[in-house]
Amino acid sequence: MDNNYKLIFTGPVGAGKTTAIQAISDTPPVTTDAIATDMTQNIKETTTVAMDYGSMQLEGGECLHLYGTPGQERFNFMWEILTKGGIGLILLLDNTRADPFQDMHFFLNSFRSFIDSTHLAIGVTQTDRCATPRLDQYHEQLSSAGLKVPLFEVDARQRRDVVVLVEALLFSLAPDLKVSA
Repeated sequence: MDNNYKLIFTGPVGAGKTTAIQAISDTPPVTTDAIATDMTQNIKETTTVAMDYGSMQLEGGECLHLYGTPGQERFNFMWEILTKGGIGLILLLDNTRADPFQDMHFFLNSFRSFIDSTHLAIGVTQTDRCATPRLDQYHEQLSSAGLKVPLFEVDARQRRDVVVLVEALLFSLAPDLKVSA
């Protein structure tokens, strides 16, 4: 079995993709942030324009390569490039956005063929700032889309939260793959 695996993080602008990769990467992450010049500047000063990259070691000596996609649809050409060879998708959703369900369905549809051929786990961020929608409501939305996937509240700044999300995805792929402590 290959000793290198590629995991993709995606989601809307500000959901925590760059932060999550920074929280779990064993190496200093590479980012391609640029100053936001469109509506994104209302959310944050900089935004990912190509990708984020980090890596982490798994217990068996394997390496998990972590790629974060840009959240803006205008950079969607990078989504297909980054998913090539990936084993799974982590979708991060910002609970404070106007319609996180719309975001979820947009990204599920945009990555449908990749999800259908790999695995998916979802992390909902910013639940400390906005308690609704609740996780059970996300489960209902996923069920109506015919999906049963791991779903967690996640603080993208907290290594342990992000590791749990990654472990859930890895467990659905191969129960023997485990993140190093």
